[in-house]
Amino acid sequence: MSTALPDTEPQTAAGKVLWHFTMSLDGFIAGPNHSMDWMGGITNGRADIIQEYISTTGAILGGRDGFDAFPDADSTYDGTWQGTVFVLTHHPEDAPPTPQTVFLNCDVAEAVRIGLEAAGGKNLEILSASIGRQLLERGLIDEIDLHIAPVLLGDGIRLFDNPGGSPVKLQLVNGDSPTAEINVRYRPATS
Repeated sequence: MSTALPDTEPQTAAGKVLWHFTMSLDGFIAGPNHSMDWMGGITNGRADIIQEYISTTGAILGGRDGFDAFPDADSTYDGTWQGTVFVLTHHPEDAPPTPQTVFLNCDVAEAVRIGLEAAGGKNLEILSASIGRQLLERGLIDEIDLHIAPVLLGDGIRLFDNPGGSPVKLQLVNGDSPTAEINVRYRPATS
């Protein structure tokens, strides 16, 4: 007898390095040029999920490409989250000054140290595919939290793009078996 896989427990503010994204079913976290218009009309089954991340996130670490596409840190979580957004970049000198944004030009591990310190015991949320991949390679990701959206994008920014690299095995947090695959079932929507 099998049982349905439970939803994840609510996120906790535990000083974690949390790689967190809504992702298309085919593995994209953004469309071409960091487009996010594909998320329009997508809902989550847990009504309080946004508040959950607002209350558990102490700081955010992102990359320069994402910042260039969305430079307004005050719009994070629909403008209701307050905290510091760190942007890791090789060229901070040409970044426009933005309130609540700190530009870092350092090693990715040092950026995590700085971000965790600023998070003050809450989670450091990673909002960058390339930074997340680098941190995963160094063993610096504590948890990956994904929301799978009912859409196939076919192009854009992949969550994990590592051509020629080795597979990274993960353990499922919710459920009785850490190696269980997750079954999702969708059908094409009619307009």
